[in-house]
Amino acid sequence: MASTDTTPASPDTDLQGLEAGLDALDSVQPQRAPIGVLLRQKALPPLVGIVLVLAVWQITYSLHVTASYKLPSPLDVWNSLTDLWYQGTLFSIIWTSVWRGVVGFLAAVAIGTPIGLLVARVRPVRTALGPVLSGLQSLPSVAWVPAAVIWLGINDSMMYAVILLGAVPSIANGLLSGIDQVPPLYLRAGRTLGATGLRGARHVLLPAALPGYLAGLKQGWAFSWRSLMAAELVASSPDLGLGLGRYLENQRDSSNMPGVLLGIILILIVGVAIDLLIFTPIERRVLRGRGLLQTAR
Repeated sequence: MASTDTTPASPDTDLQGLEAGLDALDSVQPQRAPIGVLLRQKALPPLVGIVLVLAVWQITYSLHVTASYKLPSPLDVWNSLTDLWYQGTLFSIIWTSVWRGVVGFLAAVAIGTPIGLLVARVRPVRTALGPVLSGLQSLPSVAWVPAAVIWLGINDSMMYAVILLGAVPSIANGLLSGIDQVPPLYLRAGRTLGATGLRGARHVLLPAALPGYLAGLKQGWAFSWRSLMAAELVASSPDLGLGLGRYLENQRDSSNMPGVLLGIILILIVGVAIDLLIFTPIERRVLRGRGLLQTAR
């Protein structure tokens, strides 16, 4: 009878097999989908959705469901857009709001990040400020506009103050949530390697909390944009220039419904574009670096 070889493998053999398996995993590179597939999967669905919305809009207008001065046609809104284009004011209106929004958001990141770290790591501070941050995050941004006008006047400082009051709590809470999800083992390992204090926050805490922090940043941008639009809608001054919110309010004052809808659409487009062009690529890179994306996108 033939005997079966039951001699156990040596530890060196097991280690070599493990290393070979890891090398094989590392050598597998995700295949980038062809451009045609990417367009079909990423670009086609939103385009179909836009076409459907425009079709329903046009049908509703054609059926006279409501008065035309309340619901203009898509062509009327397009004509308002072309009017701004030929007047040479379209990009200046958009840029005025985008510049304020980006500067206010960056200032909110610079302020909200250390606040989030402090609240997350110092228990008495968390007990005192944690509920305050949650309450401020739920407060509508437009509620700050009257107070900011009284404090600072109708100027750019008032605009930035409203943005900060709307965005800082969201960014701080996002970082706080991300830090709460960091495994304690990471912190102990960091302390063992000498990463304590600010070094530990920079090299261990923030990288480990990055997904939650990034979600807070995305939400912070949304709050920044909403806060800015609220401030531009309420506050009016020649020194402030003409932004999207002020353009929208001016069209309402003149009962120009195509202009009102155009203002709403432009505000929506800018908000979505910033998210898709800046935050989505960063989020994908972070997830890919952590092995959470199966294929490159």
